[in-house]
Amino acid sequence: MKKIREIVAFKNHFEDFLLKQSEKVQNKIYKILEAIEILEQIPSRYFKHIKNTDGLYEVRVQLGTNIWRVFCFFDGNRLVILLNGFQKKTQKTPKGEIQKAIGLMKEYYNQKEKENGN
Repeated sequence: MKKIREIVAFKNHFEDFLLKQSEKVQNKIYKILEAIEILEQIPSRYFKHIKNTDGLYEVRVQLGTNIWRVFCFFDGNRLVILLNGFQKKTQKTPKGEIQKAIGLMKEYYNQKEKENGN
């Protein structure tokens, strides 16, 4: 299968989250990430823009009645940067988790600017 998008993680937030999950959940997350890499159109049940944010998305994972979210964004049109993840226990995504992801996104761009000497 040809990849349309490349997925990378920023720092260790995603990995820390992933390692706390059961093997079953990890496998489901990997399966959805693979779909995001190869599908031209990603179904909204797997991937959705967070309202009122500048380019923040969530990868949506469901296993039985349990729900997990992993925040990410595009760098250019191909790169998906994975940020923090959490298990969702309420109807709405907690504002604190969104703020954390926005902070990480800013940190990513600041670091990228420094690396590019700007």
